[in-house]
Amino acid sequence: MEVKAQALPPQKQRACFREGVDPNVNSTSGLCPGYEQANLVILPKRYAFDFFLFAHRNPKACPILDVLEAGEVEPEIAKGADIRSDLPKYRLYEDGILVKEVNNLTPYWQKDFVTFLIGCSLTFEKALLDKGIPMLHQQANQAVAMYNTSIQTTPAGVFSGPVVVSMRPIRNDCLMTAVDTTARFTNSHGSPLHIGDPEAIGIPDLTNPDYGAYTPYDPDVYTPVFWACGVTPQAVAAASKPAQMITHVPGCMFISDRRATPEV
Repeated sequence: MEVKAQALPPQKQRACFREGVDPNVNSTSGLCPGYEQANLVILPKRYAFDFFLFAHRNPKACPILDVLEAGEVEPEIAKGADIRSDLPKYRLYEDGILVKEVNNLTPYWQKDFVTFLIGCSLTFEKALLDKGIPMLHQQANQAVAMYNTSIQTTPAGVFSGPVVVSMRPIRNDCLMTAVDTTARFTNSHGSPLHIGDPEAIGIPDLTNPDYGAYTPYDPDVYTPVFWACGVTPQAVAAASKPAQMITHVPGCMFISDRRATPEV
């Protein structure tokens, strides 16, 4: 009998990515439920302190889970993993411009690369599902919708730019439960940044996300709820233009061995 991808433990799921078993996966949402997922940022060492300070000043969007020293490829939160190959897809930026998407970073790896793993809202989705709150993007087998906003990050060193948010339609009768549940996951962006009118945070058209995919919903039954998002560094790369930055493809996260437990 074939084992469903979402039933695999993190080690085996990462091995599937490393071996190229499913190079067309478009989202890790729903995979390895109950484990922390992480956004990825890799930078040359000369940018590392500035980015560390940037994350410290913007903990809602960039809660740091792990930092790998220059040249290291094995995270503390996933022993035996290789950061160069254990995500489904990567993005390569040069001077703030997206130049390539690849399935393996090994040919592009440099000894001075410093890796940051940042908390991800996909981590708390199982907790929402356990409360009976449907995740419409999972039902549609899509990456969650993500948007650049008019909210600005707090600058640090060379880094500045807009906050990115992820949006999930939440049933109106579940709004307070969703807020209370996610507020406990402080390392995964915590409580929502905004609820309701998208134009209030500079999003003109929900049907046209900057990253991920839009999932239709009934506005009489659901309200759009927005969480700070670890894709923020990709918008910051476009604004700040570091010579090099490597990230995950939005929605295609690093899956750690650490259990997704509330922090507060």
